Amino acid sequence: MLNPENRLLRGIFYFLIFMSVILAGTMLKVLESFLKPVVLAVLLAAVFYPFVKKLSSKFRIPWALGILIVYVLFTVLFFAIGNILTSSLLSIANSYPKYEARFQTIYRALQESFAASSDSGLLAFFFDFKKDQTLLENLSTQLNILPLIKNFAVNFTNFLTSFTKTTFLIILLSVFLLLEMKFTKEKIFKAFSSTNSEKIHLIMHQIAVQTTHYISIKFVISSITGCLVYIFCLLARIDFPLVWGFLAFVLNFVPTFGSIISSAATIVFAFIQWYPSIFPVALIGIAVILINMILGNVIEPRIEGENLGISPFVILVSLSLWGWLWGFMGLILAVPLTVIIKIFCESISFLRPIGILLGSGKTLKIFDEANSKKN
Repeated sequence: MLNPENRLLRGIFYFLIFMSVILAGTMLKVLESFLKPVVLAVLLAAVFYPFVKKLSSKFRIPWALGILIVYVLFTVLFFAIGNILTSSLLSIANSYPKYEARFQTIYRALQESFAASSDSGLLAFFFDFKKDQTLLENLSTQLNILPLIKNFAVNFTNFLTSFTKTTFLIILLSVFLLLEMKFTKEKIFKAFSSTNSEKIHLIMHQIAVQTTHYISIKFVISSITGCLVYIFCLLARIDFPLVWGFLAFVLNFVPTFGSIISSAATIVFAFIQWYPSIFPVALIGIAVILINMILGNVIEPRIEGENLGISPFVILVSLSLWGWLWGFMGLILAVPLTVIIKIFCESISFLRPIGILLGSGKTLKIFDEANSKKN
C-alpha cells in the first residue's frame, strides 16, 4: 500500500494533469485561428507522406519531384470534383423552368392551406399570409428574409476569401513539412537517446498510418453511400440521380450534419418532382435515411473503432468536443486528433490508462511488442 506522502504526491500529480488538460483546451480555443491551419497542414502531410515515400523508394523518383506529383494529382482531383459539383448544380438550375409549374401547384396548395388555417385562427398568430402576394413576397414580409440573404451573401464572400487564404497557407506549410520529413528520422535519432528516439519514431509512424487509415475508411464509406443513393434514386426515377449520389458522397465527409443535409435535399427534390404522388417520395426518403443511418451510425463507427482502436462512444464524444472547440472544422478533424491523442497516451507510461480507456488496445499492443523486442 502507498504511504500518505506517496498518496499526496500522486493526487497532486493527477491534479496537475487535469489542470494541464484544462489549460490545453483553453489554448486550443484561444489560438484557434493560428492552430487550425497548422494542424491541417500536419495531417495533410501525414496523409501524403506514404505516397511520396513510395514514389521515392519504389520508383526512384526524387523526393521533391514526388511531392510535386502528389500535389498536382491532388489539385486535379480537387478541381475535378469541384467542376462536377458546379455542373450538377447548374444543370438543376437550368432545369428549373421544367419544375416551375409543379412548384406553383405546390405553392397554391400551401397558400390555400395557410389561408384556411389563418381564417380559422390556427396560424394567424404566426403568419399573416396575403392571397395577392407570391410565396417569396409572403416569406420576405413575414420572416424578414431579405436582410438575412444579404448577410449570408456578405458572410459567404468573406468565407470564400478566408478559405482561399487558409487553403494556400495549408498547402504551403504541408509542402515544406513534407520536404523536412525526409530527414525527420535522422534528426530524431541525432537529437534523442536511442531508447527515446525509437519511441518517438514509432509514435510518428503510427500517427501517419492511423491517419491514412481513417481517410481511406471515410472515402470507402462515402463511396458506398453515394453509390447506394444513386441506385435508389435511379429505381425511384428521381431526376438527376448522379447529382444526389455525388452530393451524398461529398457531404458524408462532414460528420453527422452532412448526411442530414444531403438526405433533406434529396427528399425535398423528390417531393417537388412527384407531388401529389407520395409513394416515390416515401420510398426515396426511407431509402436515403436508412442508408445514412446504417452506414453512418452503425457500420462506420464499428469499422473506425476496430481499425483506429477507438470505441464508437469515444468517437461520438470527440465529435461534440472538437466541434465545440473549433466548430465545423473541428467536426472534420475530431477523429484524427483523437487518434493522435490516444497514440501519445498509450506510448507514455503514466498516461497509458487514459490511452486504454480511449481505445481498444490495438496500438497499445504495437508499443508493447516494440518494447519486448528491445528487452
